[in-house]
Parts: sequence; C-alpha cells; structure tokens
Amino acid sequence: MVANYLIGLREGLEAALVVSILVAYLVKSGRREQLPALWAGVGVAVVASLAFGAILTFGPSGLSFEAQEAIGGTLSIVAVGLVTWMIFWMARTARHLKSDLHHKLDDALGAGKQAVLVVAMLAVGREGLETALFLWASAQATSGTAVNASPNFAPLVGAALGLGTAVLAGWLIYRGALRLNLRVFFAWTGLFLVVVAAGVLAYGVHDLQEAGILPGLNTLAFDVSATIPPSSWYGSLLKGVFNFSPATTVLQAVAWTAYLVPTMYLFVRTTWGSAPARPSSPAVAPAVRATAA
Repeated sequence: MVANYLIGLREGLEAALVVSILVAYLVKSGRREQLPALWAGVGVAVVASLAFGAILTFGPSGLSFEAQEAIGGTLSIVAVGLVTWMIFWMARTARHLKSDLHHKLDDALGAGKQAVLVVAMLAVGREGLETALFLWASAQATSGTAVNASPNFAPLVGAALGLGTAVLAGWLIYRGALRLNLRVFFAWTGLFLVVVAAGVLAYGVHDLQEAGILPGLNTLAFDVSATIPPSSWYGSLLKGVFNFSPATTVLQAVAWTAYLVPTMYLFVRTTWGSAPARPSSPAVAPAVRATAA
C-alpha cells in the first residue's frame, strides 16, 4: 500500500502539474473559452486510463494459469521499461516542462478547440496509461497472486490516496498556497521508483518462470522464509514496499541486480552528478509557482 501510495502521488502530481500549467496559460492569455475543450481532453484521458486498468485487471480472467502468468510477467517487464524511461525523461526535462507545454498549446490554439482537446488528452493520457500499467504490475507483485485471483484492495486504496493527495497538491500549487521544489521531489521519488521497479522486474521474471517460458523455477538463490515469514508484519512490509520475496530464484536475483545497480547509478549521475543540474534547482520551483500567477 505504501509503494502504491507513493507511485500514485508521484505520477498523479505529474499529471496535475501538466493540467495546472495548461489551465494557467489559457487563463493568463485571456482564452478562457478554450477551458471546456481542455477539461474534456483531461476527462477522456482519465476515462481511457481507468478503462485500461480495468482491462488489465479483468481481461485475462478465464485463461489458463500458464497464460495468466505469461501475460502478467510480460506486462510487468513492459511496465518496468516504461517507468524507467519516465523517471529519466522527467529528470532531464522537468525544467523545460512548462515551456514545452506552452508551445504545444500555442500550436493547438491556432487549429481550434479540437486540437486543444487532443493536446490535453495526450499530455494527461500518457501519464495516466503509464500509471495504470505500473500500478497494476506493482499491485500484482505486492500481492503475489494470479491475475484472476480475488482482488487485493489495499494497493488500490494506496494508489487512490496517492492520486487524491496529488490532485490536492496540484490545486494548492495552482492557487499559490504550496511551493514545491520539483527537482528534489522527482529526484527522491525517482530513487524509490527504481527500487520498486527492480522488484516488479524480479516478479515478472518469476511469472515467466511459472509459465515455463524461462528456466530455473526451482533453483533458488536464497530462501529466508524461516527468518522472514511472508505472513509476518515485517515480511508483508518488505513485500509491500520493496516487492521482496523471501524465496528468490537465481534468475530473479540476477535480473534484480542487473537492473538496479546500473539504473540507480545512471539515475543518480543524471540527477545529481551532471554540471547543468545545479542551476536548474532554483528555476524549477518558480516555473511551477508562475502557473498560479
């Protein structure tokens, strides 16, 4: 639940910032008549994201166990790829997000309300679809259940609380009541997401092993179930936050390490190690605060 809350908070805040920037630009430029088209695009993106999440949750129902595990493992690996691309993209472009959105909206305003709707739909829809896929994969990894098993609502509650907090934070930023250093926020949440993604990747590998696609299902790297029982509170906490499995196969351990070490190194270097990153820190927060002006 904690992991899904933070995922929902980070991803939801990205979408909320996009919406606040677009709304503020229309208001400041005296084009309030375009707001209904913008909100319609946001609504379409939200509905599409919810529908995508429902398809992921209920679509594979009735398939064989092997097919369910194959789908779950494949989508988990796809989700890891998408979230990895997203955190690096945000680390590099957060300081330019406002100007990029303004340019896209300027082009759309010249083409009419339908174009404004499309810009809002694509800007928010990308975040929504990525969020739905990664939350689904993280929830599957956290619960450790088959695709069509009885749903565990704790991850859904955590994600909903995170998204609700993000919407509130976005509104407060728009109103000028909250000042947030986005570079710091996205840097630290990015570190957390790298760790979560490593766990989701290991879970996806295990799914593919259970489906018979990958070998080594019974070759364990370690089994600490006696020390960290999965049913214990601390076992549940490690599972819920870090997707930790007390019984981990060799292939899972290799995949987890091969992803986490280089990805964490590159992310830290991209976020904190590059020379241009230092002057961007004071520029990000004013860019967001300007949306409330």
